[in-house]
Amino acid sequence: MNITFGFEELELWKKVRSFKNDVAELVKTFPSEEKFRLIDQILRSSRSVNALIAEGHGRFTYPDQIHFCVQARGSLAETVNHLIDTFDEGYITEDQLFNFKEKAKEIERLLNGYIQFLRRKRDELNKG
Repeated sequence: MNITFGFEELELWKKVRSFKNDVAELVKTFPSEEKFRLIDQILRSSRSVNALIAEGHGRFTYPDQIHFCVQARGSLAETVNHLIDTFDEGYITEDQLFNFKEKAKEIERLLNGYIQFLRRKRDELNKG
């Protein structure tokens, strides 16, 4: 028997999950002295994007859902910043950074679309 929560069906959540897993694989190549610094921060921020989308999806009102999605967008930007830090430290190549930024841009586009959808739903509800 396969039990799923509604957020698992979101294409956005699936993309973020893949991105998060790619980040987790990447940091395995970093020096051990980064374990409690950059590795910890980048893992936390990348995991936060999915967690915030899921938490927002579980909220009852559209304003709450929107709030958590906006926070997820902030965590995504934080993750990209940490990826730039990893490039600056010489842990990843320019091509790797480019590929991660491309994936993040796609996620940002999906997230912005989801936020717009939720805002329309909120506005429709308020008109009624």
